[in-house]
Amino acid sequence: MDIGLAIFAGLLIGAVLGFVGAGGSMVTVPILIYIFGMSPLQATTASLVVVFSAALSGVIPKLRKNEVLVKESFVIWSIGLITNLGGAYILPKIPDEIVLSGFALVLIAAGTSMLLKPVENNPARHISPIALILISLIIGAMTGLFGIGGGFLAIPILVLFYNIAPAKAAGTSLFIITINTITGFFAHFRHWGEVDWQIPIIMAVIAVVVSRLASHRSSRVSAETLKRAFAFLVYAIAIFTLAQTWLLK
Repeated sequence: MDIGLAIFAGLLIGAVLGFVGAGGSMVTVPILIYIFGMSPLQATTASLVVVFSAALSGVIPKLRKNEVLVKESFVIWSIGLITNLGGAYILPKIPDEIVLSGFALVLIAAGTSMLLKPVENNPARHISPIALILISLIIGAMTGLFGIGGGFLAIPILVLFYNIAPAKAAGTSLFIITINTITGFFAHFRHWGEVDWQIPIIMAVIAVVVSRLASHRSSRVSAETLKRAFAFLVYAIAIFTLAQTWLLK
């Protein structure tokens, strides 16, 4: 039964990744918690494997096409390293209710970013180094605490600070997610033994295959329609998470 559910979950996550190009962890963590009964700590640890696998699969062709700025990626990764590792360290000490509420707030922020007009390369709009540092720290914290890659924040940084074209920013964002999640995974090494790895591994394999297939068909659907649908999906997940955490206990 669990294997069948894991396959179905992988199909859903792969479809989200393939059609939207992001958001796999925002679906993965709630599935692991509310369907497979994992704790937020276990779900965060397991989610990192799923997100890493999907991001790595997506970034390899980008690297081959030279659509990834590696140096800029490592700058953002290195700044966020302290909060990534720190988030993983303090996560077991934080009550589940606070973790889940924080996760829901991140979902709301991500959903809202999907509804906003995409950031464009404009020399007149430029963020300061302080903003770069703060947002990089936030991305690291999201990975360490919630198992989220933070792509929806990475792209605006790349466009507004480094003046990268949005198309190239997408590939670079995938690379940032890849190195962020593998770092977060090793930072959670103390909790590897607490996770039933059969479920997330099945989900990861199915998600990678389906996302590659779905990405080839995503051009047939309006990008704005896909983003709007995903935004409302994460809003619904956020509301469900908050209700389950505080009202339906």
